Amino acid sequence: DKQVKSCLISRLSCERAGTRFNVRGLNDEGHVANFVETEQSLYIEQNVVSFVQVRGLVPVFWDQPGIQTGTNRIRLSRGFHSSHPAFERHFERLLKEYGPTLCVNLLGNRDMEPLLTEAFIEHLNELTIPGATDFVHFDYHLHCRPGHKEALESILLPQCQQFLDSSDFYLELNGEVEKAQTGTMRHNCLDCLDRSNNAQTLFGLQVLPRQIESLGVSLKSTVIARFTELYQKFWAQNGDNISRFYAGTRALNGKSKVGKFRDGARSVQRTIQNNFLDNNKQEAIDILLLSGYVGELGWKTRALLSTSDALASLPLRKALCDRWQDFTVKEKLRVCIGTWNVNGGKHVRSIALKNHSMHDWLLDAPLVSGKTAISPEDYQNPVDIYAIGFEELVGLTASNLVSTSSSNRHEWAAELQRVLSRDHTYSLLTAVQLVGVCLYVFVRPHLVPFIRDVAVSSVKTGIGGKAGNKGGVAIRFLLDSTSFCFVCSHFAAHQMKVVERNHDFAEICRKVQFPLEQTIETHDYVFWCGDFNYRIELPLNLAKDSITQQNWDKLIRHDQLIKQNKLGKVFQGFCEGYLNFAPTYKYDEFSDDYDTSEKGRIPAWCDRVLWKKKSFLPPTQQHGIAKLTDDSRNNDVGTGEFGWHPSNIHRVYEKELASGKPDLEWWHPGRLLHYGRAELKTSDHRPVIALLEVDIFRVDEKERERV
Repeated sequence: DKQVKSCLISRLSCERAGTRFNVRGLNDEGHVANFVETEQSLYIEQNVVSFVQVRGLVPVFWDQPGIQTGTNRIRLSRGFHSSHPAFERHFERLLKEYGPTLCVNLLGNRDMEPLLTEAFIEHLNELTIPGATDFVHFDYHLHCRPGHKEALESILLPQCQQFLDSSDFYLELNGEVEKAQTGTMRHNCLDCLDRSNNAQTLFGLQVLPRQIESLGVSLKSTVIARFTELYQKFWAQNGDNISRFYAGTRALNGKSKVGKFRDGARSVQRTIQNNFLDNNKQEAIDILLLSGYVGELGWKTRALLSTSDALASLPLRKALCDRWQDFTVKEKLRVCIGTWNVNGGKHVRSIALKNHSMHDWLLDAPLVSGKTAISPEDYQNPVDIYAIGFEELVGLTASNLVSTSSSNRHEWAAELQRVLSRDHTYSLLTAVQLVGVCLYVFVRPHLVPFIRDVAVSSVKTGIGGKAGNKGGVAIRFLLDSTSFCFVCSHFAAHQMKVVERNHDFAEICRKVQFPLEQTIETHDYVFWCGDFNYRIELPLNLAKDSITQQNWDKLIRHDQLIKQNKLGKVFQGFCEGYLNFAPTYKYDEFSDDYDTSEKGRIPAWCDRVLWKKKSFLPPTQQHGIAKLTDDSRNNDVGTGEFGWHPSNIHRVYEKELASGKPDLEWWHPGRLLHYGRAELKTSDHRPVIALLEVDIFRVDEKERERV
């Protein structure tokens, strides 16, 4: 008699490792959370037989924000076109590693699971890799009541039998490969734990008799029963171990009343563990696997070098990053940032909007205003990135503060997509909402493959940081080797609350956090828009007279934001265009009249767009950029229109260049092409728009290898 060794080995991917609610879905490299390769193998002396299956979360960008109790609240964090390149990378990897794949989707109709199934199918229908995958959908909870899995064998197995037979398994006899497994089954449910493990158990046990037979072992019923019993235990232990790592408890698989009570207790334990205790565990995983991307050098490594370079020594990575100019190419990019307080967000469905077009705000503002640095020929060049922020997208009611509806966000997204795509196609990259504050980023489709590391963050500043009626949201990403951060915020209201507004700014700067310990300040470009609520400190009649006379300089001298900037309180190092347009607040709705109510609010430039460029120079050359920043508050370059701006960095920069500073020739804060307002009258605010041209740096991989 020969001894048969039996194994079940699961290999958990380290490419997107993490805990249940902290790491979901897909990343830009095409790796998914909880991706596990499981190999069922048997050995007799030099003979080996093995069968491989994989599991992994639905390969789209999704997450589960907030506290998850009972129901599963799911959010698709990127638009379809922005997700699809990474989706294709995922299946390219599967095809390369395993051959054709059969996707077994075990999601059901509970909660928001259909949202993931629909997204999965939509992406599969657009997959451009021939023969990469087939798809089978099996609603596990509909067909398999707790403890009753007969439907797996009667319904699911027949749908997969042909693929199971054709892909076969690996067989090696006496050191010679007799046949190879030519494809694999990819299983997913919501967490890829209990349901996925039960499905994999079914297919593993289905293949087991053929594996045994190929090794020349007797197929007596007692032999098959013994191996089946053994592997049933293996698969149960496998499910428990994977579940412990990802969810913190053993698998849920109750077959009796006692088992159901045990599953209930484990569900409660999972809820507490995943919502409140997993963050420290996630930090430990990140330190272990991603420490090469943390800190200034880590961020530069992520932006400039390949994934494998993160494992290089610190001196080597530093030397390469310091020579970034030797292997990057400078390119121009157009960025358009808009902000509008829509006073409850109802106007997208309003009949009144039929007489008002957002084209005048988002597409045609430079031509409509007649105040632009763009020539007619230059105007034909399309915007590459749109960042559009809204305030009061929903009414700031008590019910919305507790549970904000997302319907307005989706309706505005659809309307923005329609408006922006009038002349050129744009794809929604992502959006983030905090009660009434909402920020969307749209990009040209050709840029999508070069965008990665998209992340969002939000900070509440209302009622001492407890409520989201005031606060800020942020979106960040890498485009080629240049990092962008867009922020939209709504600061404290009322004429005299300057200190509170300054505090809101400081809190958002301090609390906005992105993965790998990144903050607002760590990005190459920061664009900040919103209803900042800074007012003009003039009597009502003098303010209105100045507006009638278009005496902008007088209003600028009394603008609270500019005063606070000069005192070093807010927006240090930021640039803003000249305020040569009328204040945007407060109007009577559907009117050109400023507030005629009893309150008689003083007109103000509440709605603003500012931006900031970070230096990427080595420390030895940082003094040049530092000088620009330091001089910006005190050096009034030119007179009149540029004398009172929050930052004159762009003007000081030009003056420094004229005096001969060759080490600064690569650095420019950005060319402002237009800054103004649009005459949409459906709110008590007018929308504001800023159009800029900035420099980004594309990595030349061949030159990088040469360096």
